[in-house]
Amino acid sequence: MTLAQAIILAFVEGLTEFLPISSTGHLILAQKFLNISVTEFSKSFNIIIQLSAILAVVVLFWKRILSSRQLWGQLAIAFIPTGILGFTLYKYVKGFLLDNVFVTALALFVGGLVLLIVDRLPSLNQGKKEISNLSIKNLLSIGLFQSLSMIPGVSRSAASITGGLISNLSRVQAVEFSFLLAIPTMVAATGYDLLKTGFSFSSSEYLVLGVGSIFSFISSMIAVKAFTSFVAKNNFTIFAIYRILLAAVILSLI
Repeated sequence: MTLAQAIILAFVEGLTEFLPISSTGHLILAQKFLNISVTEFSKSFNIIIQLSAILAVVVLFWKRILSSRQLWGQLAIAFIPTGILGFTLYKYVKGFLLDNVFVTALALFVGGLVLLIVDRLPSLNQGKKEISNLSIKNLLSIGLFQSLSMIPGVSRSAASITGGLISNLSRVQAVEFSFLLAIPTMVAATGYDLLKTGFSFSSSEYLVLGVGSIFSFISSMIAVKAFTSFVAKNNFTIFAIYRILLAAVILSLI
């Protein structure tokens, strides 16, 4: 992987991590388009630059994160389902799913249909619950939804937002909790991957990881601010249509 390819992938990751369109799915497709060979390093690269994207949330929400111990507990509880399933299915996800274009395209399509349904169900668009009022059942439910994002193309953001809406959060609150839940999720995913790989990267690979991480962080800062403003006034239909059209193009080419 060249530095130029790493920068492109980093921008793709940063701009799509917090949108309900699947950053992992887009990374897989971008690697195919750029003719980047699927290797253990390329898979680790995809995971590690996601952590850099998550740092944007830490920077933007640091006051809230540091001031609320209750929030820490809520994030820990919501992370439990993803943690258990992620560690259990790690080998299968990384060994089979992370380079499967068909699965990615199918998940993009199905996820697009789900978002269209979500937008058209009044019961999922009239939530008034605050994050601080989420019950343990709500938190575990959101975590279970997020776990679906282990399938590339599903979108961690879309899954956790849907779980938040079902738990009666407002759209803005569901999006915000999705942002925050990404922090323990990606820290755990990246840390576990590094432990499994034994930090066995060459000096040139560390350089690629460093450059990719920087550009992923920068583009994520832009995406988080833009998406927060957008969702306050709009629904998710535009993202649903985009997912469906992208999936249709991919499925027609494979």
